[in-house]
Amino acid sequence: MHEVSLGGTLLDYLTGEQVERTTYEDLRQALARMLVEEKGYPSDSLRPRVDIPFHIDGEQQSRTADLVAYDESDRPLLLVIFCAGAPGTYDRESVASARLIPGGPAPLVVVTDTRDAVLLETSRGRVLANGMAALPAWTDLRAKAEAVEQRPLSAEARQREERILHAYTGFLKTCCGESCDLK
Repeated sequence: MHEVSLGGTLLDYLTGEQVERTTYEDLRQALARMLVEEKGYPSDSLRPRVDIPFHIDGEQQSRTADLVAYDESDRPLLLVIFCAGAPGTYDRESVASARLIPGGPAPLVVVTDTRDAVLLETSRGRVLANGMAALPAWTDLRAKAEAVEQRPLSAEARQREERILHAYTGFLKTCCGESCDLK
């Protein structure tokens, strides 16, 4: 199933702004609510729909992270990527997103379909935990982020990550835009 507009708007849990109602927006809202109400995240530490810009052959493109948790110095600690399939199949794309986020790389990324989740260490792409319990509580997030090796990307590594992210987002734009015509 592709994300499509359902017409109308809904009130964003974090920002209080009206956002477009889509096939997945209610799930993003539920994730934000869970992080705040069950996992203890301060609502001002979370930002929804964060663009991750990257360049391919001089052309700017972007991928959107559904939610990003930031520390008090405005550094990204955790990306939350919603997926409409098995979370483990989105690991590489999500790690590339976490490596390329402005102000990053973010040390951690969670991929979830809201029923299952995978927590990954960004620097090595290693799975740290599985299941919805993998979503770290706010009180544990900083320690988990500091426990993983964090290294800035070299220019060459950044280009590789941009190519990887382009491959995934290029497929989504080709197949999951207005229509999906697989012949």
